[in-house]
Amino acid sequence: MKAYYDRRAPEYDDWWLGTGLHADRERPGWREEVDALTQALAALPPARTLDVACGTGFLTRHLPGDVVGLDQSESMLEIARDRVPAAEFVRGDGIELPCPDGAFERVFTGHFYGHLEEEERRLFLAETRRVAGELVVVDSALREGHEPVEVEERVLKDGSRWEVYKRYFTADGLARELGGGRTVHAGRWFVAVRA
Repeated sequence: MKAYYDRRAPEYDDWWLGTGLHADRERPGWREEVDALTQALAALPPARTLDVACGTGFLTRHLPGDVVGLDQSESMLEIARDRVPAAEFVRGDGIELPCPDGAFERVFTGHFYGHLEEEERRLFLAETRRVAGELVVVDSALREGHEPVEVEERVLKDGSRWEVYKRYFTADGLARELGGGRTVHAGRWFVAVRA
């Protein structure tokens, strides 16, 4: 998984923007929902936030307050640093968070939680509780054509093929899994829960 995201960094935003290999995908209402999601994130109360698996900083730039972005991919972090110069970015593991207890008010993660298998999820949730009092998770909405759990083949521009573990959520299901919480966004493409 680490090698996949490191190689995907230069084309990662194509998924969000509907460009590159994603230009011909049928995604009705996608752009409007990306806008609604980013507005919902921007409307959160400002907080000292750790953005775990921040990637290119596409969502990081919408988080209010002081933000530290964490990612295992230096290629992703290079893009994020250019995109969000006001934030701090560090390379590190998203499961065993390299932070002291209570170092943040909020942990945020976008499209990371849905890639974690059961043991990794358990560890991640324990770490987020150790590091911050609040967790906000954005991930893919469960919709027609997808099972709740899949192993997907992903193809990059260089032609390489990767198998990726992926989960899809309803907002209520995600909130239950996180131990309770409030829906921040529930749409066709994304769900976001504040726990």
